Amino acid sequence: MLLLLSTLYVTPSSAGLVGGGGVPKPGEISLAHRGVLFLDELPEFSRAALEVLRQPMEDRHVTIGRAKAVYQFPAHFLLVASMNPCPCGLWGADSSGSEEAGCFCSPIKVMQYRSRISGPLLDRIDLHVEVPRVPYSQLTLQDSPLSSETMRETVERTHQVQLQRYRNLGLTFNSELSGRLLREFCRLESDASSLLENAFHSLGLSVRSHDRILKIARTIADMEDFANIATPHIAEALQYRCLDKKQQTPPLFRS
Repeated sequence: MLLLLSTLYVTPSSAGLVGGGGVPKPGEISLAHRGVLFLDELPEFSRAALEVLRQPMEDRHVTIGRAKAVYQFPAHFLLVASMNPCPCGLWGADSSGSEEAGCFCSPIKVMQYRSRISGPLLDRIDLHVEVPRVPYSQLTLQDSPLSSETMRETVERTHQVQLQRYRNLGLTFNSELSGRLLREFCRLESDASSLLENAFHSLGLSVRSHDRILKIARTIADMEDFANIATPHIAEALQYRCLDKKQQTPPLFRS
């Protein structure tokens, strides 16, 4: 298996991402087809450039129309992105436990910075993971509780479970589920269903976020060899959607 990694730091226009020109040429998302597209400092991209990612992330191809022809390029890529918590990057950097300590940004600037990433785009990103500041005492290299070999074996075993489940449906991964198939293969235990319903209302989740949480929980259940999705699987999946939790407003704005 060949894994392609395309890394972008900042591009001034959407054409660099989706492609374009008088005679359209593929952009970075097509060059990353069947590979990984890594966008560093995600909010530093223009909002217009980020918004053009929405359609290719859903359809897995990009369409560019011209007067004489319509061009279509493949764009089935894995999006990986990183961002700072605020423009200066120091939000939550103080070890005292105060989120805003050490940050030079006003609440307005923090809100404007985070709002560059729209809700519809966040809906299309499966995992939102906050990486905390590493204490100095933990900077020394230590053995990980999980080796690369163990993680690879888990991924391969889980992938085989999904290949077997969807062998007659033309699907490969849980992420490809939708509609009737999503409901058929993401069956919830009663307590798990109640937890997801409560989270849907209390966190103001969109329908798209709801479905993505289901698919994440299905994968977690596959990793643990569960036929149905249990409460711990939903709880863990919810933890991977931290930007869905109405947290785009800095704490100083909350009552």
